[in-house]
Amino acid sequence: MRNPAIATIVLCALYAAIPAMAQQAPAGPANPKAQKTYKEAVGFAQRDMDEQAFDAFKKADKQDAGQCAACQTMVVKYGMEFQDWNAAAQAAQEELAEAHGNRALALAHFDVGIVLFEEALTKHKAKLFTESHAELAKALTAAPNFPDAWFLDGRALANLKADDAAKAEFAQFLKIAPANDIDRGRVERYLGDIALARERMAPAFAVTTLDGQRVSLDGLHGKVVLIDFWATWCEPCREALPNIKKIAQKFQGQPLVILSVSLDPDPQKWKDFVAKNEMTWLQYRDGGFSGPIAKLFGVQEIPHTFTIDADGVLRDENIGDASIEGRLKKLVAQAEREDAQQTPEAQ
Repeated sequence: MRNPAIATIVLCALYAAIPAMAQQAPAGPANPKAQKTYKEAVGFAQRDMDEQAFDAFKKADKQDAGQCAACQTMVVKYGMEFQDWNAAAQAAQEELAEAHGNRALALAHFDVGIVLFEEALTKHKAKLFTESHAELAKALTAAPNFPDAWFLDGRALANLKADDAAKAEFAQFLKIAPANDIDRGRVERYLGDIALARERMAPAFAVTTLDGQRVSLDGLHGKVVLIDFWATWCEPCREALPNIKKIAQKFQGQPLVILSVSLDPDPQKWKDFVAKNEMTWLQYRDGGFSGPIAKLFGVQEIPHTFTIDADGVLRDENIGDASIEGRLKKLVAQAEREDAQQTPEAQ
């Protein structure tokens, strides 16, 4: 069963960045039976049948005698999501064994490193962070212009309390990462407070809301953020709406931002519902459980809320109409105290 742990959420965001370095998709299977199974796996994935897709990709790779690079990439991905460390590690090692050329080696070492990193976050084992750092160092030796490897290695080193080395990795990330890289703001904050690199941070993202605002999570630094996943077709979501409205009204003028993320496929139905119910806080439509933000946060059930503190640390997660007002009150009070403690120059 998939574990919706915060560590998994963070690593899904990192894993999604891997294709940015790639020039072409990894090769599919050569074996005819494996090709059929692989096609079935892709179909499962497209229909968000993740458990079936995971099993089928593993089967296709086995039928292809461990030669299916495309299968291995997906097994690594799903293995991390479901915390099947053995399957993910085996697939990553198969990638590494078949890698030829610096680009392929860098991506393979990155995959091995990211599996070790996520396992380390889940199990809190320094040895795994050390092994992850070793793999990421090899990835960077093969391909120094690899921003995601610098980013992840910085986090591995931070978790090993090698703070100066971690800051050096983050500084290198800023030198080579594209100007629009979603993680730039996150890294700048790590450099200002390296302890944040050891926290269970909410994944970085940016969206354009219904009223045309461009909103990024790191751009909301200093404010508590409540992310509310819902849909108009969801009866429990409609039942929870009065509580969300109450929170929006009660915390008005305080350092709290509410972002409701709709999983509605129909944009007009969503817009009409928002207007009719006077949902005046930030609204964004993700389109379904396969939407990028829902995937980033590992959402499989709604209503589903995530509470993020003023530093971007993911503090709470609830499925259903949970009582969250008390938790929000404490985090907002903490944000106000921290803001009051800033020097006039910082403000």
